[in-house]
Amino acid sequence: MVRSKKVQAKKLSSLQKRVLAALVMLPVVVGALWSGYPYVDILTLLVGVLLSYEWAHMVPSKQPMTYFGVYVFALSCSIFLLSSQAIMMVILLASVFVYMRARKENEMFLLVLGVPYISIGVASMMWLYHNIAPYAPFNFYMTLWFLLSVWSMDVGAYIVGTNLKGPKLAPSISPNKTWSGLIGGIVLAIAVSEFYFYFLEKSGVVVSNVHVEVFFAIFSGLVAAVSQIGDLIESAIKRHLGVKDSSNLIPGHGGVFDRVDGLIFAAPFVYFLLAYMW
Repeated sequence: MVRSKKVQAKKLSSLQKRVLAALVMLPVVVGALWSGYPYVDILTLLVGVLLSYEWAHMVPSKQPMTYFGVYVFALSCSIFLLSSQAIMMVILLASVFVYMRARKENEMFLLVLGVPYISIGVASMMWLYHNIAPYAPFNFYMTLWFLLSVWSMDVGAYIVGTNLKGPKLAPSISPNKTWSGLIGGIVLAIAVSEFYFYFLEKSGVVVSNVHVEVFFAIFSGLVAAVSQIGDLIESAIKRHLGVKDSSNLIPGHGGVFDRVDGLIFAAPFVYFLLAYMW
């Protein structure tokens, strides 16, 4: 009984920290999205810089600040350059540079991976914001839909998984994740997407129909599932490196990577699908 109360208290404390962190971050993110350029770009760059710092120090190396500088350079070019060919060239050259510098490092692959992982993952959110629906306020609503899909996956998986438990999703990678959490997160993402477009239509923001709502509801479920894969990949990397969190910058969440791993993994999926199939 005592142990059960301790577990319950620990669970509540973790949830309280998550809620508090979300209450602090949510207004900043939504405010930047609504304000547009340059505020949203600066916030995205800031997040990317923090990710670059975490990755350069989470992955052991002899010259972390050198890799940090390369990550930030490639990320900045990916956000602010207008030519997709130039962006891909910068990412390629930056990856080659890191490869040449990291050939004698024990974690050469992860050090090189940091270039495209951070640059494409973070910049894809700006490509989605500026290119898919470039006119305000539709870029705000489209990007917010994407963020809500990923956040719903995180919230649904946490609430359902910690209460229903059940079979483990990937016990060798992340022992706390369950199949019930995965399903709960996907269901919540679909429900939030359906309500979101219903609300936008009733508010007169967009002209929608059943086909559009169903498409984005299903798409939201896919985005949620892809974001969970990103979460698992980051968990596998941390387990390989023997670290619990990427850092301790965010109370209740660990590091910035621990908070946005699903976002930066799902963002390229959403951008390229909407850019070339929408």
